[in-house]
Amino acid sequence: MLAGLAASALCATSALAQSAYPNRSILMVVPQAAGGTNDIVGRIVSQKLGEVLNTSVAVENRPGAGGNIGTQYAAKSAKDGYTLLMTISSSQAINPALYKNPGFDPVKDFKPVSLIGSVPNVLLAHPDFPANSIKDLIQMAKAKPNHYQYASAGNGTLNHLLGEMLNSMAGIDLQHVPYKGVAPALNDVLGGQLPMVFASLPASLSHIKAGKLKPLAVSSAKRSPALPDVPALAESVPGYRGTLWIGLFAPAGVPNDVLSKLQSGMTQALASKDVRDKLELQGVELAAPTTPEQFSVLLQDDMVMWARIVKSSGASID
Repeated sequence: MLAGLAASALCATSALAQSAYPNRSILMVVPQAAGGTNDIVGRIVSQKLGEVLNTSVAVENRPGAGGNIGTQYAAKSAKDGYTLLMTISSSQAINPALYKNPGFDPVKDFKPVSLIGSVPNVLLAHPDFPANSIKDLIQMAKAKPNHYQYASAGNGTLNHLLGEMLNSMAGIDLQHVPYKGVAPALNDVLGGQLPMVFASLPASLSHIKAGKLKPLAVSSAKRSPALPDVPALAESVPGYRGTLWIGLFAPAGVPNDVLSKLQSGMTQALASKDVRDKLELQGVELAAPTTPEQFSVLLQDDMVMWARIVKSSGASID
């Protein structure tokens, strides 16, 4: 009888603790370095999420191995809702195909909390480059196969694979030149050493506005509100789609009621005008209200798409 009473008390205490979630600080892991797109988004969102949940949400950068280090950490953390993962599609949807052993399963190890938005890449050219549109570029590339080059942040990165997707869908052969990060790649295109580069909108917007680089197209399926006069690549290459989405995940195994509180909290945070204004200023295209189930479908669809492109490109990282 005493054992039964003790068990009942334990269950009641456990339920009370769960209903009181959150009763301490939440850690939001960003698996890339400070200053990147999802780090900026994470810091904007974390502040408002903390206000909504009446707690503090601390952002911690754990970069390395293309995002695998921080993602592994989040996957192996306690399943209590106090460690979350703010990540991007290149880590969650591309790395499983790119790395032989990324150290996590994006579907089995995580539960989607909220899709936040997307950031298109822009195909940028040096102002002296003759092509002024994707149609111009395709014509030039077909006239001179293997002649034109584009820079990327490295083998297997999103901006590398965007070029490979363009090659495949347009029937051309632009030559890939990998760099160790988007900054040196941009610098060499700015300096005229290479003609083109794919770069995220937040990283390139200042160069576009200053006239130092000319945008040929954005990689999203539709034009970006931040660059309404720049065509989407899909306008010349039907079906082309390659955006970087940003989303919040919790480790699989987090109790459903805790997950519901996080999802509700994120819905409220993203509905806030000041959050939306700050995100849009960074070139983030906010997602329409999306259920966790819809977000899960997006992730799995992207994993299939990028696995095909990784395979065709031959990119692989041990």
